[in-house]
Amino acid sequence: MIELKDLTKVFRQNGQETVALRNVSLRVPKGEIFGILGQSGAGKSTLIRCVNLLERPTSGEVWVDGREITRLSPAELRAVRREMGMIFQQFNLFDSRTVAGNVAYPLEVAGWPRQRINERVAELLALVGLSDKAGAYPAQLSGGQKQRVGIARALALGPKLLLSDEATSALDPDTTRSVLDLLREINRRLGLTILLITHQMEVVKQVCDSVAILEEGQLVEQGRVLELVGRPGSRLRQLLYEPFRDTGFHVSPQGVLVALFFVGQSAEEPLISSVVRNFQVDANIVQGAVERIAGTTVGRLLVELTGRPEDVQAALQYLEARGVSPEVIQRG
Repeated sequence: MIELKDLTKVFRQNGQETVALRNVSLRVPKGEIFGILGQSGAGKSTLIRCVNLLERPTSGEVWVDGREITRLSPAELRAVRREMGMIFQQFNLFDSRTVAGNVAYPLEVAGWPRQRINERVAELLALVGLSDKAGAYPAQLSGGQKQRVGIARALALGPKLLLSDEATSALDPDTTRSVLDLLREINRRLGLTILLITHQMEVVKQVCDSVAILEEGQLVEQGRVLELVGRPGSRLRQLLYEPFRDTGFHVSPQGVLVALFFVGQSAEEPLISSVVRNFQVDANIVQGAVERIAGTTVGRLLVELTGRPEDVQAALQYLEARGVSPEVIQRG
């Protein structure tokens, strides 16, 4: 649905240059929820604004649904933008309009007849669970309800692509989860591609199929979330589990501190007890947790394996062969 080729964006002001994006190339498959992850100043919002050409890239190409949009005429670009919906961190609702009026606005601009507008608004409010709030004003809504209105409005014209710029960062954790569940439901029901900008790791874990990581305007990693979580040394894995590694644990002289990652079926198998039974090693579990990432069970353990070096190595090879992705953190 989206392909960026060597995208660079340079801002020039008062004789100074700031490189917001540098040679970014990525592909967003149709029908996926694709996350762009990065801290403040990484270039995330600039990237999403280049996708709909609210910011024109300094160089590079922007392909959307098979068309290179930087070369389109103004009329052609307007037609492409009608196939993109956008939701914002601060909701951007009209305070003077009701919920129904906010959702109806893009349909009015597009010249839809009133009867069709009313039918479409009712359909969208049912989709986002706000049918009972049609006559309410934004000031009467919670933050989560405001974002649901924003989502309904973004879907009004039936876009192929939904752009989300930090849409949950102003919400509390429970509301964030409910809004992300709604986006996943919309993705599944409508087959909509969603490009989701975030700095929140929980967003990536809960809802993203794939992710790209931006740091200081450069793309450092991209791929399927579960593949990156299972790959030793991946940047996503480092970001997800950095707190998990800092334990202050002292490894014994014959020990090896190992981070183990169990993805999918391996998370439900008794692999640690198998290692202890089949190899001359002891296992001391230092930390552990099981969670859902991209809809799949992912377990993580920090384990001290103690024994002869050749036995520990054999145990690690056994675990790797079963898809556990062992990563040595520290040796005694």
